[in-house]
Amino acid sequence: MSKNPWIDVSVPISNSMHGWPGNPPTFITMHLGTAKADVCNVSAINFNSHTGTHMDAPLHFLHGAKTMDDLPWDAVVGPARVVEIKDKEAIKVAELKKLKPKKGERLIFKTRNSAVSWKKPEFDKDFVYISAEASEYLVECGVQTVGVDYLSVGGFHKDGIETHHILLGAEVWIIEGLDLSKIKSGNYDLICLPIKFHNGDGAPSRCLLRKR
Repeated sequence: MSKNPWIDVSVPISNSMHGWPGNPPTFITMHLGTAKADVCNVSAINFNSHTGTHMDAPLHFLHGAKTMDDLPWDAVVGPARVVEIKDKEAIKVAELKKLKPKKGERLIFKTRNSAVSWKKPEFDKDFVYISAEASEYLVECGVQTVGVDYLSVGGFHKDGIETHHILLGAEVWIIEGLDLSKIKSGNYDLICLPIKFHNGDGAPSRCLLRKR
């Protein structure tokens, strides 16, 4: 067994989970159950394509753009760097410049969201996000994939649409909804496998990290 085990950084799908305001909520019911003398257990699950830990395809914001079917596996399988962001409002250019993003890098941002936002009883509208200016800088650096530890790369109050347009327009693949509370900054192996939705604008995903 490896001395560095895989760590699951996905959030569990449940009726009580956080969801983006206005999106269809997650609703899980027991369709069949051995507790009520059925022969097996079968759950009925209703959720949207951007539930919990998930990926965004360019189609999410850009008409006629690439879908989840077009995801290159190199974007979500391979070395990744987890970096801790100190700014409590947003991921900004000044802090990114110190981290020196590299061309082709898979860059995962740990912010206060992992310690604060997921623990709130309801959706946190003040989560840390990637500013539009920082998104442009990441594109200039040639970053391949970005991951964030709450439900959107763009803010709720600001840069929600702009950040998505910049990153997805440059075909930077986006992982959202990570729980990095047990992860420290450093170099990792990444595996993030989205559900195979045909022509999907996004897809819930199982995401694992292993220290390199």
